Amino acid sequence: MTRVSALLLMFVVLSALYLVRTQYESRRLYTELDRAKALAQRLDTEHDRLDVERGAQATPLRVEKMAREQMHMHTISPAITQYVSPSTAGSDNVSSSSTPKAQP
Repeated sequence: MTRVSALLLMFVVLSALYLVRTQYESRRLYTELDRAKALAQRLDTEHDRLDVERGAQATPLRVEKMAREQMHMHTISPAITQYVSPSTAGSDNVSSSSTPKAQP
């Protein structure tokens, strides 16, 4: 009987150790899952913020302002527009008049 009792005691101790290890692993994984969810929420919030910021950066008024200030661009006018007629497209003859020539 003592062998059976010793064997049963050993199984009880081993199952208790396995239970403790399983509970520890479960708690560790739950904590890791909670951290991952918090990180996902932070990243989602940051993505939304950056999406709104990108939309604000791409407004036509802001693009025009940047073109004027940083690239020194200006709107076109007939005085600075160069027109090319199809008959002279192959040559270097470019007209810089302020009125467009009649196209055939």
